[in-house]
Amino acid sequence: MPGSAVPAPAEAEEAALTPRGPWWSRWWVQVLGVFLASRVVTTVILLIFAANQGRNPWTGAHPDYFSFATIWDGLWYNIVAVSGYPASLPSNGLHVTENAWAFLPGYPGVVDAVMFLTRLSWAPAAVLVSMLCAAGAALVFYRLMLRVGLGRSTSMFAVVLFCFSPVSPLFQLAYAESLYLLLLAAALLLLVERRYGWLFPVVLAMAFTRPSGLAFALAVGLHVVYRWLHRREDPFPVRQRVLSASLAVFSAVAGIAWPAIAAIATGSWTAYTDTELAWRAPYIGYTHLVPFTPWFQGANWWASVMLGVPGWIGVIALLLLVAVYAVLLFSPAVRRLGVDLRFWIAAYSLYLFAVFFPQSSTFRLLMPLFPLLGVVAMPRSRIYRVGMVVLFVALQVGWIALCWGVDGADWSPP
Repeated sequence: MPGSAVPAPAEAEEAALTPRGPWWSRWWVQVLGVFLASRVVTTVILLIFAANQGRNPWTGAHPDYFSFATIWDGLWYNIVAVSGYPASLPSNGLHVTENAWAFLPGYPGVVDAVMFLTRLSWAPAAVLVSMLCAAGAALVFYRLMLRVGLGRSTSMFAVVLFCFSPVSPLFQLAYAESLYLLLLAAALLLLVERRYGWLFPVVLAMAFTRPSGLAFALAVGLHVVYRWLHRREDPFPVRQRVLSASLAVFSAVAGIAWPAIAAIATGSWTAYTDTELAWRAPYIGYTHLVPFTPWFQGANWWASVMLGVPGWIGVIALLLLVAVYAVLLFSPAVRRLGVDLRFWIAAYSLYLFAVFFPQSSTFRLLMPLFPLLGVVAMPRSRIYRVGMVVLFVALQVGWIALCWGVDGADWSPP
């Protein structure tokens, strides 16, 4: 297809992927080797924490690995896989309480299929799906980094950072993130390569795995506008215009499909948002979803309740953080990722800022910004790279201690 891909990075990618030398020098062997090494490290850390875990709402004291890997939202996904969704929303008499509608069916559906095919129970099947999808995500991420022209060394180190990242324990826990990152990495690669037709099924699968379809619709919309404005120097054939514009609309519709299904199934048009809001009620009480207010509510809560300082200090800190982040998105290093990945980073960041209340799950919800690891991977100093891996492993320990391990009535969910 004429103009179906950006030529210069494609040539570099082809050269980096061409088989040369012994089998252990192949790119996919090296990526999988990095992934397996990272899983050994993370498994050891998780086993140490499991051995010291006390009795909690999900397990007894000192649980085995699979029991420890399926706590927190893993139980909700198990409920979805086994029992589906409630026909009526649970309530405390005044407000909707936590329930399964917050958890999309993509991941538990895949695990359910694996359970049927392998006759495994929920826990090992969930861990297996997460591990396989995370390995696939690492492979596609390497291709994506090469595709935007970062080079073999930088792309491989970006994979190292991806595999050892502070929240990478989720790659072997009963959460949907591994499946979603695999789909998202594939979607971003297809978008960069302008294979719009292939994106439709991927976008649909993404929309039923994690709730970020509207963010991807915005990224595709920005991509279409950019291509239209640059159509003189970069041809934008009619067929691609129609496909890409249709994809943007399709992504938006897919993004609201699950809330619509929840509304129809329960008879409440706010079923999904009310369910999501139930999770922030312990922090700020029951409120309505007003776009672009949750982060300011969170800044006020963290400053006044947790730090004991006036709430306006938290708001000012938030505004400074947003300003610095916005400036960094236009830095030369981030610009090297190319316009399409920057469109996604900006769109997803805006989505989080519009609807998410910042708390301990923030670390997990930042995972879709993983293309930024390509920027972190750019320095070539060996000392810097070793130091970053050591830092990331240390942050893994911190994340597990803060978010995954359960200490009594734990208020810091992953």
